[in-house]
Amino acid sequence: MVIISDTSPIANLIVIGQLDFLRDLFSEIIIPEAVNQEILFLKQSGKDIQAYENADWLKIKNPQDEAKVESLRKDLDAGEAEAIVLALELECDLLLIDERLGNKIAAEYGLHTVGLLGVLIRAKQKNIISEIKPLMIDLKEKAGFWIGQKLFDQILRDEGEI
Repeated sequence: MVIISDTSPIANLIVIGQLDFLRDLFSEIIIPEAVNQEILFLKQSGKDIQAYENADWLKIKNPQDEAKVESLRKDLDAGEAEAIVLALELECDLLLIDERLGNKIAAEYGLHTVGLLGVLIRAKQKNIISEIKPLMIDLKEKAGFWIGQKLFDQILRDEGEI
């Protein structure tokens, strides 16, 4: 299974100290260099990214179609643009991406996407994590990840946590 990730899912899991469950869920994730650079910037912001630096299951690969990357850069940041192009080139099974516009554009190209909350749901359904609620709270409080209350409650209801 080929999994490509944009910055947000990885960066937010780094901030809450939960990066490793991605390895348990997907075994290997490929990221483009722009995503790598965006994550390395967290270190300059004072975040502990040691788990990321030690994650040999995260592979860096650059997309080849620079013209397509530049075209997507009109609407997206570098990480999103490179992740989408790399996902297309590698015919990925799943693209991890949270940003609404990036997700919409990826879907227009026929890519299958899932956001961080969808990843949490998959991890719980595969018994990799036992509860989603504490992770969603950490995402909101520690990482500043926006989750509307209606969605928060719906996920907990769907997953039998309320």
